[in-house]
Amino acid sequence: QLQLVESGGGLVQPGGSLRLSCAASGADLDLYAMGWLRQAPGKEREAVSCIVSNGLITNYADSVRGRFTISRDNAKNTVDLHMNNLKPEDTGVYYCASDTGRRLTCNLNEDEFDVWGQGTQVTVSS
Repeated sequence: QLQLVESGGGLVQPGGSLRLSCAASGADLDLYAMGWLRQAPGKEREAVSCIVSNGLITNYADSVRGRFTISRDNAKNTVDLHMNNLKPEDTGVYYCASDTGRRLTCNLNEDEFDVWGQGTQVTVSS
């Protein structure tokens, strides 16, 4: 059974950078599209980025496009989210998730992601 574990969250000043990493076990990630989602305090959860199984197609929410980069290493069974120029509104719990119903397409519909990690906290504050 696929299990996902996130790491790399923390406290960072506005304008700073963080790299989140998601490690998978129990299944080969190259079977699935993957995504990163976040939930800010008092807000609904939103998908910020996704990547298809072979890494050749990525999608980003408008709020993070140009600042965040998603990548994957299927040999290591990991998916990363590189976050640059962080803003206070990027604060929230970030989740790695798989869309086991998709492989060579992905979209930012959070309802399609069916296996989730436990989340990692990102706080952007001075």
